[in-house]
Amino acid sequence: MADVLYMRAVSKTYGVGTPAATEVLHGVSLRLAQGEFVALMGPSGSGKSTLLNIVGLLDRPTSGELWIDGRNAGTLDEAALTLLRGHSIGFVFQYHYLLTAFTALENVMMPALLARGSPDRAMRDGAMALLEQVGLAPWAGHKAGALSGGQQQRVAIARALALNPPLVLADEPTGNLDTAAANAVFELMRRVNATQGTTFLLVTHNLELARRCDRIVDLVDGRIAEG
Repeated sequence: MADVLYMRAVSKTYGVGTPAATEVLHGVSLRLAQGEFVALMGPSGSGKSTLLNIVGLLDRPTSGELWIDGRNAGTLDEAALTLLRGHSIGFVFQYHYLLTAFTALENVMMPALLARGSPDRAMRDGAMALLEQVGLAPWAGHKAGALSGGQQQRVAIARALALNPPLVLADEPTGNLDTAAANAVFELMRRVNATQGTTFLLVTHNLELARRCDRIVDLVDGRIAEG
């Protein structure tokens, strides 16, 4: 299987060239194949957020190689990085970051609207199909702020899938949910993974959920723990 994510010897130092220079990631190497569902775990301060920002093309590594969906991110300018990020990576966060004054349908349409500029029937139909997939078609016209926490997170997952990205980064997506809603959201992501072959990198502190992933990657003090 092709690698959706390939990192080789990635390091990240903040404050380069100053007395306060701090290396947060130390030569991290990681591969995610198409269709994998991987948990990323580690204590606070281990570098998980930094790693996720680099994989999500929100920050650049200080050294090392990063390939996303077969493209070497290190060779791309900011415009090309933005394009790659928009089309190849979906994001689901602990807080859903929905536009609460907009409907569920409008929130799911937003990535396509930003990419293509104006709404059309195909965009609306695609967003409705995603809401159907996450079990929220009857709530399509409801304002996002009127939905429950679990429903809002399912809308966020639909939005992350709007441009059919090969990779979804999920940062504590169940952290604000009760047990039942957390299990429902997790099972939804696993179903998307199984039916569409979407690769997921799931950051979580929930060991029970992590054990239900294909494998667990432990990050400790900015390094991948072996074995």
